[in-house]
Amino acid sequence: MATESTAFTSLTLPVLPLDDEVVLPGMVVPLDLTDAEVRAAVEAAQAAARGGDKPRVLLVPRVDGTYAGVGALGTVEQVGRLSDGDPGALIRGVRRVRIGAGTTGPGAALWVEGTAVEEITPDPLPGAVTELMKEYKALATSWLRKRGAWQVVDRVQQIDDVSQLADNSGYSPFLTVAQRVELLETGDPVARLRLAVKWLGEHLAEQDVAESIAKDVQEGVDKQQREFLLRRQLEAVRKELAELNGDPDSESDDYRARVEAADLPEKVREAALKEVDKLERASDQSPEGGWIRTWLDTVLEMPWTRRTEDAYDIPGARAVLDADHAGLDDVKERITEYLAVRKRRADRGLGVEWGSPLLERSRELGGGRRGDGAVLALVGPPGVGKTSLGESVAKAMGREFVRVALGGVRDEAEIRGHRRTYVGALPGRVVRAIKEAGSMNPVVLLDEIDKVGSDYRGDPAAALLEVLDPAQNHTFRDHYLEVELDLSDVVFLATANVLEAIPQPLLDRMELVRLDGYTEDEKVVIARDHLLPRQLERAGLEPGEVTVDDAALRRLAGEYTREAGVRSLERSLARLLRKVAARHELGEQELPFTIGVDELRPLIGRPYHTPESAQDPAERRTSVPGVATGLAVTGAGGDVLFVEASLADPETGGAGLTLTGQLGDVMKESARIALSFLRSRGAELELPVGDFKERGIHLHVPAGAVPKDGPSAGITMTTALASLLSGRQVRPDVAMTGEVSLTGRVLPIGGVKQKLLAAHRAGITTVIIPKRNEPDLDDVPAEVLEKLDVHPVSDVRQVLELALTPAATAAVPVAA
Repeated sequence: MATESTAFTSLTLPVLPLDDEVVLPGMVVPLDLTDAEVRAAVEAAQAAARGGDKPRVLLVPRVDGTYAGVGALGTVEQVGRLSDGDPGALIRGVRRVRIGAGTTGPGAALWVEGTAVEEITPDPLPGAVTELMKEYKALATSWLRKRGAWQVVDRVQQIDDVSQLADNSGYSPFLTVAQRVELLETGDPVARLRLAVKWLGEHLAEQDVAESIAKDVQEGVDKQQREFLLRRQLEAVRKELAELNGDPDSESDDYRARVEAADLPEKVREAALKEVDKLERASDQSPEGGWIRTWLDTVLEMPWTRRTEDAYDIPGARAVLDADHAGLDDVKERITEYLAVRKRRADRGLGVEWGSPLLERSRELGGGRRGDGAVLALVGPPGVGKTSLGESVAKAMGREFVRVALGGVRDEAEIRGHRRTYVGALPGRVVRAIKEAGSMNPVVLLDEIDKVGSDYRGDPAAALLEVLDPAQNHTFRDHYLEVELDLSDVVFLATANVLEAIPQPLLDRMELVRLDGYTEDEKVVIARDHLLPRQLERAGLEPGEVTVDDAALRRLAGEYTREAGVRSLERSLARLLRKVAARHELGEQELPFTIGVDELRPLIGRPYHTPESAQDPAERRTSVPGVATGLAVTGAGGDVLFVEASLADPETGGAGLTLTGQLGDVMKESARIALSFLRSRGAELELPVGDFKERGIHLHVPAGAVPKDGPSAGITMTTALASLLSGRQVRPDVAMTGEVSLTGRVLPIGGVKQKLLAAHRAGITTVIIPKRNEPDLDDVPAEVLEKLDVHPVSDVRQVLELALTPAATAAVPVAA
């Protein structure tokens, strides 16, 4: 192993500092003399040179203003001009010099005393050193060949000195200044050679990796360039073919560019690109091309990543609902609850944001994203505002609104779409609604869901099962699109008139909210605040030209219309305003004009629905025994019905029970049960039931053209028969509802709220309901309960005591 010599040679030389550069022995470097320090050192060396000796300088690296401890003795080989024309000097490194103390010398340069470092190389070289030299030469040759420096390869191969071979690595441009300084300061030639081999090997490894990456990138670029050129050629060919066919404008759109530029989910993008590949391979005469273009247009028009931000102003949302609709507190509270929960979850960071890593990971695991979209079923009679409520909900939530009419839909493909194999195939109505809304989280109103039918083409209600299930609709697949569509963040509102017409599995997926109709006070508010301004505009009248006072509105709602909703009331208002406008144009009426109660009859005629209590006592239906007032529920809301009973003359009629009025099986059974109860308990009730054996009984429910069914008329039929036998009239202000049993128990029924609203509209003041329906009174508006005297009963005897007039004022029995 070579070691430093103990023989030292003392030198006094001017210092030529090298910033960010290192010169090793054996290296020849050009230096710029425009640098003041370089020029001063060279001039000082020239001044100190003796006879024919070459000027000598000490080349010392200076890193960050600090001089290295070892420099290189350099000789000035030539002074002239560099390639750029500036003055320069060519300096050769000779040997290492260890820097000593500073001294004085001629010129402006810094002079120091140095000690030359003598190096001894073993002779002969050990085998390990020889192998190290071969390894270095092999690595250097490999690196130089990659750079194309073939002449340098030969020179390196001819170097046999260990020190010279190690110092030759100083020419390597990839070495840092720190690495070169380390080479300069390392006196052992073998140690320097090991460092050179290590650094050169590391650089070649990095270069191989970089070349591999560059090759892969280049191959990808080449593939893209080839694909680009081929596609341009394909476009040119298609354009030429189109011109030959006489249609130069038939060049197809660049669907690939549109798909790549669109913001699509990854799976949708993959499916779209597959269809683009098919389109590019398809012939222009093939009908498949048109199908693919239509499908791609549909996919590109879908708002896959567009969503509207929910309005989390809860008081503001409730104010919007209150301003648009009077009443309907149940629905307003449910929407307010929904918004409040979403706001709380958003504030606490419990929701999964769209595009978040958590969501993407959930989808990778097959979990998808289950949004908290609501599915509400608004069930109630016509005209109560179910459809218009959907628009108000969307406005309160800050979402887009789309209405999907389902009335009369009988084809399953209307919901799930048609297969693309059919001519004229289209996506289903749900997909079209999302596309129309322009966002993935609109409010979708499924209008008249109870009118959906089924036939040989399928059952649309069955197709709606997945759409309206929040646990499934995050992966809804339309038959036309055939890609997953996330409906979990859509708020679905379904409307229906008849609850029983909705299939039970479909109803089970929705939250039921009943709209049982408006009270008379609510109708007045709706007419004043909503209907009247709208009809004034339609009639071409200014708001101040015609006014309708509240008393007239109340008369319109109570006597000119009798409905759960307000459509007939709006039509009556429209008729009033048309009459006023026509009279004004004829010069018969001056404006402004106020419509009061007295002006109603001259303008639109007499009332159509006079309350039973307002009629003359002799003209009331209950003015004779055997007639009782009942309450029922229809598709149009609650209604009042009358049950009439009579006994046939024993000489002209036979025994038996006759039922008329288009009654259903359940209602017929109620009549038989009422008759059986009176026959078994007649003596106890002090009724002459013996006549039932010889005289026929006839029960009739008027409005015979209307089908009627249900058990809730049981106590009404019992009361009518009891009134007939006892000769006691039924009080005209009393209405009743309830199922009767053979033992005389009054059993619970449904639709209490709707029935009480109907009784209130008809002018009834006393209502009899089953005792077990007493909790249902909590749903009835307070203003209605204040005007009704409600009696919950559990036995028919209580019903008869409340409904029949006292025996002292009883009329002569009809049976006599």
